[in-house]
Amino acid sequence: MEDIINIKIPVFEGPFDLLLHLIKEDKIDIYDIPISQITSRYLEYIELMKELNLEIAGEFLVMAATLIHIKSRMLLPPDEEIPQEEKEDPRTELVQKLIEYQKYKEAAIELKTREEEWNRVFRKEPLTDDEQENGELYLFDVGLFDLIDAFKKILEKAPPETITITKETLTVKDRMSYIMEIMEGKETVRFEELFEKVFTKIQLVITFVAILELIRLGLLRAYQERQFSTIWVINPSRQNASLEISTTNV
Repeated sequence: MEDIINIKIPVFEGPFDLLLHLIKEDKIDIYDIPISQITSRYLEYIELMKELNLEIAGEFLVMAATLIHIKSRMLLPPDEEIPQEEKEDPRTELVQKLIEYQKYKEAAIELKTREEEWNRVFRKEPLTDDEQENGELYLFDVGLFDLIDAFKKILEKAPPETITITKETLTVKDRMSYIMEIMEGKETVRFEELFEKVFTKIQLVITFVAILELIRLGLLRAYQERQFSTIWVINPSRQNASLEISTTNV
């Protein structure tokens, strides 16, 4: 793929975000992390991020080395000369850092939620598909790894012929323009809808990277009704316009 495209989009979340995402997705007890499982899943994500040509900061690789080191320590036979109560769990330091990071992240989310209440981002309970056209959605922020999850599912559902990589003249800029044309006049679109007319793997990848870039630039935003549920891509300009109309009519 490196010979076909060369795209660098900064990753806007860190290794602790990825670990917490995996822990929630796999419903893992943060105090009893299956280190072998979480290491394998973490490395899978790193490989996918490389395939997408996302710019991976050194801290991601440091965390990968840390996980592998902890895994190797846990595979070693216990020292029988050390009393059971004095034996140190190799995961302890990582768990403490994760819990501390999670607290700061939750506090930041709470502050952001309060800040955005004026903009009515968090609204009513989720409505049915028939009601959504004229109604409003109760939505939560989506992170990079939620988007990668959704993209993985799109790749998995693609027919075999779609996975064939061929030379393309399509650019990220082209897809950004195309996506903004789709979003013009619309407030929300399902994430999957932005891939409906995409037929090759390279087109899927470029479309996904274009979405990430539009989100990074603030031209689009991504939310979901609840964790690991449908992801909605939102046009902030249309959303703000709707709010202005709503406010004017009050």
